[in-house]
Amino acid sequence: MPGGPGGGPGAAARIGGYAHRRRPPLSSKHPAAVLFDMDGTLVDSEKLWDIALQELAAVYGGTLSDTARRAIIGTSMADSMRILHDDLGQPERDPQASAEWINARILELFRSGLRWRPGALALLRAVRAADIPTALVTSSGRPLVEVALDTLGRDSFDVVVCGDEVGAAKPHPEPYLTAARLLDVPIERCVAIEDSSTGVASALAAGAAVLAVPAEVPLPPTDGVHQLESLTGADLELLAALLADAR
Repeated sequence: MPGGPGGGPGAAARIGGYAHRRRPPLSSKHPAAVLFDMDGTLVDSEKLWDIALQELAAVYGGTLSDTARRAIIGTSMADSMRILHDDLGQPERDPQASAEWINARILELFRSGLRWRPGALALLRAVRAADIPTALVTSSGRPLVEVALDTLGRDSFDVVVCGDEVGAAKPHPEPYLTAARLLDVPIERCVAIEDSSTGVASALAAGAAVLAVPAEVPLPPTDGVHQLESLTGADLELLAALLADAR
């Protein structure tokens, strides 16, 4: 889901501690790293975004259409506000002001608690138990991610790449390429897990093997992308198979 506008490409390197963990050998059948999207993939947060977006639309005297809401999923905050303003017929509105309103409201909603998507916590724990490096690669901004990490666990990821910490957001490949670079692993040996077409496009363009678990919006069949209804039952053997199939 959306992140904040701005940021710089060097900011993603803030998360440390990776060098202190043992890395599986690259000859292992397992991925060199698993790269997780956040909203709609790990946590069921898209419903909270629905609340915030519809509330802002109401403040502006309108209602966000279903088509525009679907288009927003997985985009940067700047693109999300442009879609919202255009959908309301108010393209002249200040996207920065709208983004600040949304960020403040969504922080309130995130603090009230996030729910894990089915199977997500079990898979994350299995990956960590196998000592496979992990990254959180999200379009959401750093302040919001810091709140989400209270649920996700601050020790769950070796690297966190936020939407306001890269020069180009999803669907550009930069977020996933940045995660692989920070983890010091080849992107083609990574598995990315996503729920949106924007995120899938980003991971594919970067060169990762992709597991898609659609949440709010169905995804069309795509070459190189394996789809599941949920992460329930997903395990290390599946991730290894996806990596082998992508070669």
